[in-house]
Amino acid sequence: MSSNLKFGAGIWHFATYVDRYATDGYGPPRSLIEMIDLAGQVEDLSVVDINYPFVDPDLSLDAVEAALTRNKLSVIGITPEIYTRRFAKGAFTNPDPGIRRLANEMVNDAANVVRRFGADYVKLWPGQDGWDYPFQVDHKTLWQLSIDGIGELASQNPDLKFVIEYKPREPRVHMSYDSVARTLLGIEKMGLPNVGILLDFGHSLYGGESPADAAQLAIDHGRLFGMDVNDNFRSWDDDLIAGSVHPIELFEFFYTLRKNKWEGVWQLDQFPFREDSVAAANSAIGFLKVIDRALDKLDFEAMQAAQDRHDAVTALDLARRALFTSY
Repeated sequence: MSSNLKFGAGIWHFATYVDRYATDGYGPPRSLIEMIDLAGQVEDLSVVDINYPFVDPDLSLDAVEAALTRNKLSVIGITPEIYTRRFAKGAFTNPDPGIRRLANEMVNDAANVVRRFGADYVKLWPGQDGWDYPFQVDHKTLWQLSIDGIGELASQNPDLKFVIEYKPREPRVHMSYDSVARTLLGIEKMGLPNVGILLDFGHSLYGGESPADAAQLAIDHGRLFGMDVNDNFRSWDDDLIAGSVHPIELFEFFYTLRKNKWEGVWQLDQFPFREDSVAAANSAIGFLKVIDRALDKLDFEAMQAAQDRHDAVTALDLARRALFTSY
């Protein structure tokens, strides 16, 4: 394993999940402290992304810090919950200016938590910003609100990074930040250096992108600030164990990062509804270590030569040989 390689996970990886069928959940409820203690059982996990506000309003930052310290974990990001019921019509794009102000205040509170824990960024997943029906919104107004809402926060907190995690849909039928290209357009319109992209591998698959191509585009614009990995069958955001369905595309994704000398946390965004959460995380990290070894083994010069010729057969043979002999 590369000496500078770090693994992380969204703390929700260790939560109890519900869906519209099992509304009673797939296990007993867990507190944030219990989730942190589970995260601490994962081999080689060193950082977590934490939702804010905490489910338990009485939970202090000191108590969270003590749990993190006990489990030898640090915080990479804070994700404000700007996608809950109160934001059903949007956070930054809500037609009610009072709700838009509430979203701004919540994210600013989260920014202070980022400072408190010395985290890397505020992560924005504006899942309710968008539209569902034709004629529902004025698209010019909606897009401008999307840009203004995040731009204002980045201007208010120039010392912090803000990352946008784009996704094509869910919960909205169409999300405002739905692709790498559209998100980059919005960021460039903001014109601020501290706004970037958190590229979720599964969201990119789900949106019909090549995650490697999306990563290259974000890197070329200097905006790839973070990434999450998982997997799915491309028709939904399944958040399966990384590498379980698309191992070759995951390898190409990390090949692109290595080729560009991009360094950052290899972070899990998985939802193990029915699986043991610690085992699912260990499984994913185990495969990510295989990818890291395969990158060390891969002949980058031969790969580049094959790509220069658009020689798919040779390129795939090189990739598969490196990956499947690295266990």
